[in-house]
Amino acid sequence: MASIKKLFVVVDPSDARHVALERALIMGQRSKMPPELFVFVGVDGEAADLRASNDALFRDQDWFDEEIRKPIEEAGMKYTMQVSWSQEWQQSIVMSANRFGAERIYLPVHERVSHSRFSFSEAKWELLKTANCPVLLVQPGARPERKTILAAVNFQATRPEQQELNKSILYWARSVAEIYGAELHLVNGYKDSMNYPDRGKLARDSELANDHIHMEQGYSSEVVSSVANRLNADLVVMGTLGQTGKARTRRGNTADRIIASLTQDVMVVNH
Repeated sequence: MASIKKLFVVVDPSDARHVALERALIMGQRSKMPPELFVFVGVDGEAADLRASNDALFRDQDWFDEEIRKPIEEAGMKYTMQVSWSQEWQQSIVMSANRFGAERIYLPVHERVSHSRFSFSEAKWELLKTANCPVLLVQPGARPERKTILAAVNFQATRPEQQELNKSILYWARSVAEIYGAELHLVNGYKDSMNYPDRGKLARDSELANDHIHMEQGYSSEVVSSVANRLNADLVVMGTLGQTGKARTRRGNTADRIIASLTQDVMVVNH
């Protein structure tokens, strides 16, 4: 697998901790050839308190030096930093990432309001559907280790684009596992016996041992979450189909439920 050469990291200056940057630095230190970082600094207006009374909206030069430059330079990584004050947060990220030639986007996710429902803005969902590279959703409180990677696939899929998406999920999951020397597992949920996936095809395409392939009956979100917790997985790799026209930014019900069910970091591959 080719190593990642260009990594795009989103930093929200209103956050007290920059989990996406932390993950990027860990990945860089694990890589034989650390990627070049592009640090995008911008406030997510849908998630942040934009009132003038919010002290976290005021950042001086010392903040940039201590919070961004210092940890990157200590890690010995090459970087570029860009500050954006665009109101079109999602579009500015996608445009900057495309200009940079990003091979992966690290995006911080804000704290959940409650454990029962995941708060995910339309802007973030649109970013997942329009990004030209995988997006890593870095969750606060998730483990930064990468000892166990879980790829969530749908091998019952019959449409060519869905089958290609499965290949992309496996490719990216395997690439992360190789960088970290992690165990790779695969999960495939199915609703009933008429919808049972082909275990032989799963084994051939994934090149994984039988005990690393998990096929369970139930809703995809419940199956993926259950297997991820049982394996103590550190990262779940899943996919979503990019669409065209008005449907392009529409939430995918299955993908939405899977993301909502997980507390681990999630890599979303868009096809």
